[in-house]
Amino acid sequence: MTEGVTAKLLAEVAARRDDLIGLTQDLIRIPTLNPPGANYREICDLLDRRLLKAGFQTELVRAEGAVGDSDRYPRWNLVARRDGRAPGQCVHFNSHIDVVEVGHGWTTDPFGGEVKEGRVYGRGACDMKGGLAASIVAAEAFIAVCPDYAGAIEISGTADEESGGFGGVAYLAERGYFSPSRVQHVIIPEPLNKDRICLGHRGVWWAEIETMGEIAHGSMPFLGDCAVRHMGAVLAEMEASLFPALAEKRTDMPVVPEGAKQSTLNINSIHGGEREQEADYTGLPSPCVPDRCRMVIDRRFLIEEDIGEVEREVRDVLERVRAGRAGFDYSIKGIHSVEPTMTARDAPVVGAVAQAVQTVFRREAEYVVSPGTYDQKHIDRIGRLSNCIAYGPGILDLAHKPDEYVDIEDMVQSAQVMALALHSLLSGDGT
Repeated sequence: MTEGVTAKLLAEVAARRDDLIGLTQDLIRIPTLNPPGANYREICDLLDRRLLKAGFQTELVRAEGAVGDSDRYPRWNLVARRDGRAPGQCVHFNSHIDVVEVGHGWTTDPFGGEVKEGRVYGRGACDMKGGLAASIVAAEAFIAVCPDYAGAIEISGTADEESGGFGGVAYLAERGYFSPSRVQHVIIPEPLNKDRICLGHRGVWWAEIETMGEIAHGSMPFLGDCAVRHMGAVLAEMEASLFPALAEKRTDMPVVPEGAKQSTLNINSIHGGEREQEADYTGLPSPCVPDRCRMVIDRRFLIEEDIGEVEREVRDVLERVRAGRAGFDYSIKGIHSVEPTMTARDAPVVGAVAQAVQTVFRREAEYVVSPGTYDQKHIDRIGRLSNCIAYGPGILDLAHKPDEYVDIEDMVQSAQVMALALHSLLSGDGT
């Protein structure tokens, strides 16, 4: 790439700073909360109008029949494509449009898009509407400077990443939108820090464990069998044997933060006994021995581990408890699983973004792997496209937190990296 083109691309993105801020604010101000999956069509319409003006051909795709899709909360996705003036490869920027619940502790309006001290605040600012805006501005700046590019640019805004992505990227991948014959390079602008390239993610296995007991009057618990106590024995055995064993498992994957380089297990939820009453119920609970207790576990595993081994370790815990505890019985069922994935460091999209990071920040990119999964899993496993990374503005630790924000300078610089990467991937000869 010539110094002249580089300078023009950097300057063109910088000149669009106010537009980048405004677009990010517009996106934040649409409360696309998931669950339930609200306002997806509204944000897709906003993206549709924006990208049509930039010369993209757009398509609105509803994930009919997908998990979560309903007439009340339809799962809408936007896919836009702009072909260059000559044949070539396609670079696709994919961003999810949904955000998680607001939670407590905010000092700013979660959907206000407030700008202060060089930051844009709001739910989704970091994860990942700032990244979506940066990718759009990067593409528009690149087109302005390099109108004769070869190949194609695609931009998508997709549903439900926060709940698995089945109404978004998975649905599209099943229908060929991420097939290697259509798309050759994918960049997902997740907030992994502006000088990091995320190559992939750990695996996950979610399961529900249920312990059984026998209901009886709470004043005579000896006539029943408490399922909650049985679950307590399961937890005790996990503490004694499983958690120490997981702490010993380490990976060569460059997972961040440091604690995620080991295998982990989170107790996601436990419920036993009488169901919780409505908030306006003023009575007392009934005196019963709980005959069922359910626990959901969230096991994150490493690329060196096999999912069969992951499941077997938990079943072994349950069998040890059964062997030493009278009356103990259980069931277990898997409810969600994703294999680990990691793009090779010599993949073309990795090299293009790494070169751009070096140009913008005057230092080498850091290569990382995410502790949690994101939509790369569907692009890799369903789309069969391995040339995929996450790169975008924002600090990962701010995701899902109160007073979430994205730094404006981070967005500008990340958009510059994306614009340079587009030139590298679509110029064909690097000039």
